[in-house]
Amino acid sequence: MELTVNGDDREVPEGTSAVALLELLGLPDKGVAIAVNGAVHPRSGWDEALPAYADVEVLTAVQGG
Repeated sequence: MELTVNGDDREVPEGTSAVALLELLGLPDKGVAIAVNGAVHPRSGWDEALPAYADVEVLTAVQGG
């Protein structure tokens, strides 16, 4: 299935969840936020399959001032 992740088109296995996507990207599941099609994707739904052709933004927390 196709997703756009942070502006890049990616082919991922059908039924990929947010948790699985983070694993594929080599990112931790803490300190990140996920938006799907412009809306915040609540952590309670991270185990559900992402919709095909979704625009996914993965945001990581950055320290600094």
